[in-house]
Amino acid sequence: MSRQSGERNYYVLHTYSGYEEKVADNLRQRIESMNIQDKVFDIIVPKEKAIEIKNGKRKTVEKKIFPGYVIVDMILNDDSWYVVRNTPQVTGFIGAGSVPVPVDEFEIGIIKKRMGADEPKYKIDLLKGDLVNITDGPFKGFDGSVDEVDEIKGKIKVLVSMFGRETPVELDSLQVKKV
Repeated sequence: MSRQSGERNYYVLHTYSGYEEKVADNLRQRIESMNIQDKVFDIIVPKEKAIEIKNGKRKTVEKKIFPGYVIVDMILNDDSWYVVRNTPQVTGFIGAGSVPVPVDEFEIGIIKKRMGADEPKYKIDLLKGDLVNITDGPFKGFDGSVDEVDEIKGKIKVLVSMFGRETPVELDSLQVKKV
């Protein structure tokens, strides 16, 4: 089976998890030293901004969208395949057998849009009435039920039973886990 496509496409490489950046750096060096800049154009490690809570404080961090994968914009021929495939920590191309399968431009557009988002989105998988356990903050260890969800601010109101009555507590959605 020939790996000649002659067309410029995006292909996905499988790498050892945690080595995505190293693979991208190694690839850039190899492309230059092997003089195939006319065949490999861009290397993308898809990342997006996410919100984490540590010690009650919000922090925006960059997380890999697809750990263990790197996207390469290239013209596939036997030479470019060989250089990319034999880069340290690359385990192979995603495809059918030994033939890499290109990724649809539309999907790449979605990934790039996700990577370019300035503000991380809040993903709150809670509904009014859900039982939750508070995992952070002064009410850590308490259980309660969700009373309100504010997806725009990433906040929730939880009714916590204290001293024989339900007390509303406003929390960050990342300070609770569903029971």
